[in-house]
Amino acid sequence: MKNSNLNNNTPTFKREPLVIYLITSFTFLLILLRLIFLQLLNHDNYKKMSDENRIRLLATQPIRGRIIDKNGLILADNRLRYSLIIKPQYVDENEWQKYKSEISKLLNISSDSLQRKYSDGIKNKNFSITLLDDLTVDQVIKFKENENSLNGVEILSRIIRNYPYKNIASHVIGYTQPITDSEFSILSKKGYKLNDSIGRTGIEYVFEDQIRGEWGGEMIEVNSSGTFVKSVGIKPSKQGKDVELTIDMNLQLVAEEVLKDKKAGAIVVMDPRDGAIRAMASKPTFDLNFFSKDFKPQKEYDSLFNSPTKPLFNRALNAYDPGSVWKIVTAIAGLESGSFPPETLLETKPCITYGSQCFREHNDLGFGTIGYEDALRVSSNTFFYQIGYGVGVDAIYDVSKKLGFASLSGIEISEQENIGLVASSKWAKEGRGWGEPGRTPWVPEDIASMSIGQFVVQVTPIQLARAYAAIANGGYLVTPHLSKQKRQGVTIQEPKKIDIDPINIELVKNGLRKVVESGTGVSINYGVSNLPPVSGKTGTAEDGEGGSDHAWFVCFTPSDKSELLIVAFAQNTPGGGSVHALPMAREILKVWNKN
Repeated sequence: MKNSNLNNNTPTFKREPLVIYLITSFTFLLILLRLIFLQLLNHDNYKKMSDENRIRLLATQPIRGRIIDKNGLILADNRLRYSLIIKPQYVDENEWQKYKSEISKLLNISSDSLQRKYSDGIKNKNFSITLLDDLTVDQVIKFKENENSLNGVEILSRIIRNYPYKNIASHVIGYTQPITDSEFSILSKKGYKLNDSIGRTGIEYVFEDQIRGEWGGEMIEVNSSGTFVKSVGIKPSKQGKDVELTIDMNLQLVAEEVLKDKKAGAIVVMDPRDGAIRAMASKPTFDLNFFSKDFKPQKEYDSLFNSPTKPLFNRALNAYDPGSVWKIVTAIAGLESGSFPPETLLETKPCITYGSQCFREHNDLGFGTIGYEDALRVSSNTFFYQIGYGVGVDAIYDVSKKLGFASLSGIEISEQENIGLVASSKWAKEGRGWGEPGRTPWVPEDIASMSIGQFVVQVTPIQLARAYAAIANGGYLVTPHLSKQKRQGVTIQEPKKIDIDPINIELVKNGLRKVVESGTGVSINYGVSNLPPVSGKTGTAEDGEGGSDHAWFVCFTPSDKSELLIVAFAQNTPGGGSVHALPMAREILKVWNKN
């Protein structure tokens, strides 16, 4: 029995070495294959990974280029911002209570404010919590003198965008903001870092590629424990290029000042010879430095983004009912049609009926029988009703397009721009933008409104600047621009000769001179000495959205060989263009005349 058992087990003992041998051989074969894969087939990839673990890059932030006015005044630059931060992972609750009291006394800041920011950071599981943003130099010095007793609390310094004039030309300059996580996946390929800022609006946005600069840094070698071994090389960061604007801060400051007592409005000051913008202001405005803050108070945030006054809205590029400043378009349409030649005389009346409505003269009397120049001088409604009705909607539309209306102006900050509206028979047949095609036909009342710039016409201040510049410069449509520097793929357009008879342009220009000499714009010369001759047009427009009247005034000077053009607009400011908009332009002319 015993011998039998031994005999049965013998084959098992003989098989065990063979199994162990096979397992060992297979294991070594796997190791060999893995070594071949690592050393031969994937050598380059793993060498790169090894180098990346051994080589570290200490990135150096580039300095963003400045934005300056035509005289070299700095509108946007950079400065160091010092923030007080705490790393909560190194501080327990008892230490925090002690630190909070000490920091409050040391830096003269409310302990409640410190606690609120600390609690918010803990709630959001932040590893770095900003306790105080934008420290003064005095606060930095006081902290440095006491930092040894505040473990885990540090001063963090970084370069931020700075706007010395705060809310001046804010819609033109624009602002920067940190890139988002979703943007980083795309922008990282263009050299952006996770905490980078990027231009969001205005010149900051348009010239981002030139202004931003390039990151640099130092490559260092470390050992397996992460200890510094040596510097491999340094690539200096590349500072961004400055952008010089056509803005003249002397004119910009007065443009902002004259808007201060207005509910809302805009000013455009332009050289009618080439379209260079000398000032562009919009009211309400906002402090550009708000966007450089790490901590943005909710109240300030709401006043910008949720306010019914819309301070981020650039009114110089938004469309409104133009009223009587539109009458130059109707005048040129009448002249160009041949139906109402330069010598035309028309009887003006208290009102003229179109459709079911009697459209009134603004003085409720009429001005007798007058021609184009006097019609512009006194701003007769009934004269231009007759011209507009006589030539028709499409003739007015065609002239308006030649003068640059119902299209983008070409200004660099076009992301803020509205093309406005100029009615046409096609527009009416297609539903007027809100109705069904064929159900909203053109009616007689429309042409009367259109003739004097009401309801079916909406234009922007910058479009008016272009149109009046074409009158001032003898028939050339200019492209408004804020900088003479070329953007990538974009060239500044040269003034373009428009297809309008120069004789007709000259007639309208003479009418605009009479407006200031003895018409509705005569007060432009009050209180001003040695001012060159001015030509212009006042305008009062009903608000198509139901608000109070708008006030307009457009002028250029000298009347011959003009060098400066001003569009002044006071939104929802009843009383007339000569009362509210004209005085704004006069103050700008005073400053320009002294330069």
